[in-house]
Amino acid sequence: MAAIGAGHLTAGLSSALRQELAWTSGRLSPNRSFTPLPALSTEQPHVSRSHTVKAEPEKPFEDNDDLSLKDYFEQSKNLIISDGGPPRWFSPLECAFRMENSPLLLFLPGIDGVGLGLILHYQKLGKIFDVWCLHIPVMDRTPFTGKLVLLVERTIKSENSRMPNRPIYVVGECFGGCLALAVAARNQDVDLVLILANPATSFRRSQLQLLTPLVEIMPDQLGLRLPFILSLMTGGPLKKAMTSLEKGLPLQQTVEELMQGLVMDDILPRETLLWKLELLKTASSYANSRLHAVKAQTLILSSASDQLLPSEDEGERLRRTLPKCEIRRFNDSGHFLFLDDAVDLVTTIKGASFYRRGKSVDYALDYIPPTPDELKRAFEPHRWIDVATAPVILSTMEDGKIVKGLSGVPSEGPVILVGYHMLLGVELIPLSSSFVFEKNIILRGMAHPMLFEKLREGKMPDVSAFDTMRVMGAVPVSATNFYRLLLSKSHILLYPGGVREALHRKGEEYKLFWPEQSEFVRMAARFGAKIVPFGVVGEDDIFELLLDYDDFVKIPYLKAQIEELTNEVVQLRADIGGEVANQAVYFPGVLPKLPGRFYFLFGKPIETEGNELELRDREKARELYYHVKSEVENCISYLKEKRQSDPYRNLLQRLIYHAQQGFTSEVPTFEL
Repeated sequence: MAAIGAGHLTAGLSSALRQELAWTSGRLSPNRSFTPLPALSTEQPHVSRSHTVKAEPEKPFEDNDDLSLKDYFEQSKNLIISDGGPPRWFSPLECAFRMENSPLLLFLPGIDGVGLGLILHYQKLGKIFDVWCLHIPVMDRTPFTGKLVLLVERTIKSENSRMPNRPIYVVGECFGGCLALAVAARNQDVDLVLILANPATSFRRSQLQLLTPLVEIMPDQLGLRLPFILSLMTGGPLKKAMTSLEKGLPLQQTVEELMQGLVMDDILPRETLLWKLELLKTASSYANSRLHAVKAQTLILSSASDQLLPSEDEGERLRRTLPKCEIRRFNDSGHFLFLDDAVDLVTTIKGASFYRRGKSVDYALDYIPPTPDELKRAFEPHRWIDVATAPVILSTMEDGKIVKGLSGVPSEGPVILVGYHMLLGVELIPLSSSFVFEKNIILRGMAHPMLFEKLREGKMPDVSAFDTMRVMGAVPVSATNFYRLLLSKSHILLYPGGVREALHRKGEEYKLFWPEQSEFVRMAARFGAKIVPFGVVGEDDIFELLLDYDDFVKIPYLKAQIEELTNEVVQLRADIGGEVANQAVYFPGVLPKLPGRFYFLFGKPIETEGNELELRDREKARELYYHVKSEVENCISYLKEKRQSDPYRNLLQRLIYHAQQGFTSEVPTFEL
């Protein structure tokens, strides 16, 4: 979506600089009008907002990644021109259109101070946030502990007073991370969400300190261009300098090597770089001394290949120190994380369940459907499952006729898909992808809380391992979330058998482990939801279960490991009896087979609309509950019988068919 609104710059922006800021193709242009934001010395006024639009809740967003690293450098050249003005906020034109009630996002830049660090993310951020970026002019000498902290604090307090029930996001990289922590420590009563990329709180343990003596001995006639500073931030030239020093080369020769090949234009004086390094040192000390006072929800983004700061270790330290902190690691990224085109900030925020527009996350209203690029990243690594199992998707029409495809599943919600959970949930990828590509519907799966939180550190995978599932619509199972999804008319994927069914024992394939209580029926009737029972078979054709829970608990060490894993996650159904209450967490031992085929059958939709009063009666609700369960079992029985007559159930036969008809052709199945 092209941005065509007016940008926000301060009234202190000089006319000369306004003419230099010439973006094209919907970007800032000298003949456009500007809505002023305050300079450092003015009070924060109420500013006019860019346009807001309502996003369709269950349709994938479009990808519009028009800006690149080249745009960053070109636009930085204009912004580093000194105009004598103070630090100020601006809002990129690419962020002009966004969803209704979008929260404010303040971007605090790194040591460069330009404020364009999020340029690769403008298009996506601008759809779900009101984005303001802080610009600190190159020649500015505003002290950290005085006016710089107060500038950000004043903005936050003003916006919080105007929208007290909405969170304020503060994204800081490097130096900006220290500034964000400093402001959060001073404003514990404000609902802040901090997103810190390689924060410079580790300055004293970094190689950056080595830059100061190097710059101090640099000849006065030499200067530094901003692009060179940025290259230092990736660690390349600095690493070269360290290698030279280790070889015993003179320090003066090392400095000369660093300066070789530079075109001496857009020069940054040595004093300015020294000032910024001193500012970074002050910011790091100030933030570290106040970490105990930070209560804000925090997401740390750590680069494992950061050669400038020990960001990976620092991320772990901050995660242990801050009370509401999570971490996401980027193994192949350097220090300048947001300029890495492999990093998608919006996807990271969504995957961590950090996007909200109120005091807490509303998994229905705050959900942002995946973009085409996110869909590709979610499904592409698992495409082999579709290729290997050639899923057969069947559904039942209103007249009872079984047809190929999903035409029998209602397109308008609320719809509850209730079915059987195969071993390890291997059916989820082909199930969710078929709804996306055939019906353009994102299934909202009611998932175990272990995908969202851990009670304690241990051997369970980090919750970041499940980020993709959250991007694709997974919701922690609870009555409240179920209610909200029904209210938003979603397509809800529900497995009453839960963990016990997905981790069943030997000889229990295709057996349902449902609780006695009719957990979902009365809630469905309250909203007139359609219930679609479904069955799926094929797990016994792709692997053999060799070792299950009963085998593992016979070995004391393995039994203790299972108990340790189970105690790390939230327990469900602890207050009910029966086998379904056995929620032990473990990984079964399986032996892969030459893949067979997956078969899905969605039964005839069951109407609940108009039956709310009748289904308030517990016995009536129980009757419908057991009817749904019976329909799921019937779907499974039908598929188990019909697959016997499928000539292409075997992988070898499917490969022969593809060789003859082409690998894009659909493989036939049994006659309906």
